[in-house]
Amino acid sequence: MTDVRVLSGKRVTLGVTGSIAAYKGVALASALHQAGAVVDVAMTLDAQRFVQPLSFQAITHRPVFADLWAPGMETDIAHVTLGRESELIVVAPATANMLAKLAHGLADDPVSVTALAARCPLVVAPAMDAGMFTHPATAANIATLRQRGVIVVDPEEGHLASGLTGLGRLASPETIVDRIRAALGAGGDLAGRRVLVTAGGTQEAIDPVRYITNHSSGRMGYAIAEAARDRGASVVLVTTPTSLRIPGGVACVAVRTALQMLDAITSQYARLDVLIMSAAVADFRVESEARHKIKRGETGLELRLVPNPDLLATTAELSVDSRPVRVGFAAETRDLLEQATQKLARKSLDLIVANDVGGDVFGSDSNEVTLLWAGGRHAALPRMLKTEVAEKVLDAVSGLLPRV
Repeated sequence: MTDVRVLSGKRVTLGVTGSIAAYKGVALASALHQAGAVVDVAMTLDAQRFVQPLSFQAITHRPVFADLWAPGMETDIAHVTLGRESELIVVAPATANMLAKLAHGLADDPVSVTALAARCPLVVAPAMDAGMFTHPATAANIATLRQRGVIVVDPEEGHLASGLTGLGRLASPETIVDRIRAALGAGGDLAGRRVLVTAGGTQEAIDPVRYITNHSSGRMGYAIAEAARDRGASVVLVTTPTSLRIPGGVACVAVRTALQMLDAITSQYARLDVLIMSAAVADFRVESEARHKIKRGETGLELRLVPNPDLLATTAELSVDSRPVRVGFAAETRDLLEQATQKLARKSLDLIVANDVGGDVFGSDSNEVTLLWAGGRHAALPRMLKTEVAEKVLDAVSGLLPRV
């Protein structure tokens, strides 16, 4: 993982408690460290029965706060320092016992004393047996924490250490990192804005088995959705089927066809501040989908195609009280800037992202694009990761939004 803008240089304290899932805390610490965060770790004594502090120290390259009574504590009070300097505290895994301590203000171990001393956002990721998680006492403690503004990353359903299957499995490191990113970015330059992003390549059915599609992987749209979330936006991701993980903290609307995508956009359009159309939408669909699988014949197959609606042009005609900032993409194989400039004007866009797709762009982690504004300005960007392109696009979007 490369540096993530919202995490780069941020002071994050990871609290690890005595769950069998404590070993997953090492993966979480590694993910945060690789994303550019400065990670401190606090561990309860029970957590150290499962994972040694050295494991975290080797990952973070920082000392681990593992003993309230370590030599020097009388002059260097670790929990006060961590509480004061941390920009976010995440407790993962959080046992039922730790949730009770946090809810009731108890402080008798490195994790609970640090959390009590802090005034930064607190994220907890519970992990325990299903019976413990669903117990009324645990539910009440979680409700208390939520009321105080604590961010709770709900556990997943799956195989548990008891051998049973149920709700209580620690959320994945990716999911926890997503919630951390959203929490740290809550006050960003897109805070309070509603952003809709489309992603992927639409699928137009021929019969129940086959469809017409394109090479779009959805990576660019997903990167934009994540980056917008990290900058405080409320994000709706309208996506076709992809191999990508749905980002945490993003509302997802699953579609397949261009018509379904248009319906999803129009239902949200009046409430949007920003519309970013990065999906590759099919220009045509089959006039009539076959009810059954078409069998192979000795002669060729002829399909009658009819035009799909132009999603950007259609939404431009919608009557709304406040027109959102509209961003399109121009994927071309020749005359890139000429084609993009024409599309910018024809579809009433504020910004268009032009990229030459004649090379290895589809499915790649990087891209080379040119940004063109409605006023005639343009900026050619060197090839960079799509996550970096996403930030550049949102920098431009932020500059187009009215100040509030």
